[in-house]
Amino acid sequence: MADSGSASSKRMWCSIPERFQLHAAMLALQFGYAGFHVVSRAALNMGVSKLVFPVYRNIIALLLLLPFAYFLEKKERPALTLNFVFQFFVLALVGITANQGFYLLGLENTSPTFASAIQNSVPAITFLMAALLRIEQVRLNRKDGVAKVLGTIFCVAGATVITLYKGPAIYSPNPPLESSNTTSMFASLGDAKGKSWTLGCIYLIGHCLSWSGWLVLQAPILKKYPARLSVTSYTCFFGILQFLVIALIAERDAQAWIFHSGGEVFTILYAGVVASGIAFAVQIWCIHRGGPVFVAVYQPVQTLVVAIMASVALGEEFYLGGIIGAVLIVIGLYLVLWGKSEEKKFAQMAIASTPEHSSNRAATHARTSLTQPLLPSSTENV
Repeated sequence: MADSGSASSKRMWCSIPERFQLHAAMLALQFGYAGFHVVSRAALNMGVSKLVFPVYRNIIALLLLLPFAYFLEKKERPALTLNFVFQFFVLALVGITANQGFYLLGLENTSPTFASAIQNSVPAITFLMAALLRIEQVRLNRKDGVAKVLGTIFCVAGATVITLYKGPAIYSPNPPLESSNTTSMFASLGDAKGKSWTLGCIYLIGHCLSWSGWLVLQAPILKKYPARLSVTSYTCFFGILQFLVIALIAERDAQAWIFHSGGEVFTILYAGVVASGIAFAVQIWCIHRGGPVFVAVYQPVQTLVVAIMASVALGEEFYLGGIIGAVLIVIGLYLVLWGKSEEKKFAQMAIASTPEHSSNRAATHARTSLTQPLLPSSTENV
């Protein structure tokens, strides 16, 4: 009977158009990421160590990823050499340790909404890094090249405004009621009272630079080691080792390693299971079916959802400088994405106009859409 119900549910899901499935999956993914921003802030306010939190989070993520990486990529996983070990270690240092460390430091000093807003600049920063390293070509004589450059300028301007100009509070919701343990756990978390807003924004820019650097570094590694799940697992493993060493040196309080409440357990489980494990699986499916541009276009939706969650659950105030900066960053994001989309069209036209390459057209399109370094192809922090 259970098998019959399961088969019926599967048939119902398969009967839904794939485009609708993709949109539903991406919306769910943005809600999951938005919850991560709020939950991470809750963890910091409950006193969870900024060094212990990512250790536990990445252990959970690795336990979820490891079986899939081992069984699904047996045939395509190259032999592990000392050179690959070094590259994975560097990936972990940039994409796990620096990325997550700067994020938590920035979130502690700002708010979930602005942490999410400034992340929209990652594609533009990644493009700038890739252009400086000559991985991306900048063609100012074409509209796609101009759009990418303008998008980068808008994103940098938006991040600068958020960092240097907080401005007056233009919306101040009433603080959430503290009538239960759940609401009191999240009360007064929206704005970082007594913290350095500018310093927090600088940390978040460091987070975005680390994330972009991680995306750029992945591109050449994945060409030599195409097993993406295995690369992520190795990166996660070395990230755990790095955070463990840092935590053992810097975290002097032995109590920091012990859970003191159900709320602390929940925040760590949410970060590891939802924001890393499930989110990675959903996003990799969406990239495979809809392409990286489709996935990246949904990034600003996360900022909107975070703003609503933070306002309702955390009583977060909204400041003029942050809103202006967020708008500039979103405009820049879409300019860069539009430029990448136009660039892909130019590439396809060039391939189509070359007779000897017409038979390889489909394969080339699939390869370039999956290996381009500009757009995030995995979760925020692995």
